[in-house]
Amino acid sequence: MEKTVHVPLGDRAYDVIVGPGLLAQAGARIAPLLRRRKVAVLTDENVAALHLEGLRAGLASEGIEMEALALPAGEATKSWPHFERAVEWLLSQKVERNDVVVALGGGVIGDLAGFAAAVLRRGVRFVQIPTSLLAQVDSSVGGKTGINAPHGKNLIGAFHQPSLVLADTEVLGTLTARDFLAGYGEVVKYGLLGDASFFEWLEQNGPALSGGDMATRVQAVAHSVQMKADIVVRDETEQGDRALLNLGHTFCHALEAATGYSGRLLHGEGVAIGCALAFELSSRLGLCPQEDPSRVRAHIKAMGMKTDLADIEGDLPSAAALVDLMGQDKKVVDGQLRFILARGIGEAFVTADVPKDAVLSVLEDALADR
Repeated sequence: MEKTVHVPLGDRAYDVIVGPGLLAQAGARIAPLLRRRKVAVLTDENVAALHLEGLRAGLASEGIEMEALALPAGEATKSWPHFERAVEWLLSQKVERNDVVVALGGGVIGDLAGFAAAVLRRGVRFVQIPTSLLAQVDSSVGGKTGINAPHGKNLIGAFHQPSLVLADTEVLGTLTARDFLAGYGEVVKYGLLGDASFFEWLEQNGPALSGGDMATRVQAVAHSVQMKADIVVRDETEQGDRALLNLGHTFCHALEAATGYSGRLLHGEGVAIGCALAFELSSRLGLCPQEDPSRVRAHIKAMGMKTDLADIEGDLPSAAALVDLMGQDKKVVDGQLRFILARGIGEAFVTADVPKDAVLSVLEDALADR
């Protein structure tokens, strides 16, 4: 059932291995990378409680020692104080240039540990063991690492590719339904941005996937990773094509900022709502058929996910304020907001040529439906 996706980036190439039971095999998988049989693991407290001993046993089976630091769970950990703590801890563990740092956790830990590895001794290798669906299909692959600033998300960071990614699909069984579905928002995104047949497959197999069917989980994760890898290889540092991976994210980041990066809106939920809004905007600009936004929303809704702004609890700012929040996004170039729009399901493209009035009108209507 296991699948391997190779990310061919020359001397920084690596494999993403997807399948059940990889935590138990972590020692055998990681051993070839090690000069000495010891690794430093960064994780969070929630993941540590569930999976740290499983990883320890998997490493011990190959005689690999492990020291671990568990940081608090949550988006607030992607900040200078926790980053400093992680780097100082890695130095106290005497992590050398030839050692390997292991990131065991979701996107927050993966981003923070990857950035710590990028700057530690000017760059040490690291292995991603993503424990959330969101991290398995998105943040663990492609080498984007970083932390948040008071000015916005992910504004401080580096491109630093992992040496190996172990996506254990069995671990997904410990996620809450809400966290699993939030990650599914990123899976749907891949179908919408570049593969209509994958979106169709998800329409048919989504319920089995969320219901725990292992074969469909492996298939969905591996296919998403393959799509991301193909894009990353074409455009590693996001000069062009890689921006397609941000479908739904311009709206999403504004909504996350508006909700204070809190539990009111998880990242993947914001992506799903953002994808629906991006298709609505595309339809109004005459770029895609009018039935496409309905189809996108119907599938997200059928999966039991947040679909509209009305599904976000509490107050939201005005449409104009949301557009202002979009202006803080990293994807602004020369003051121009870049949107990822679509000519249809599976046909996304990047453009800066979007009338502000059209964006305002989409958001005003979405807010009016609350």
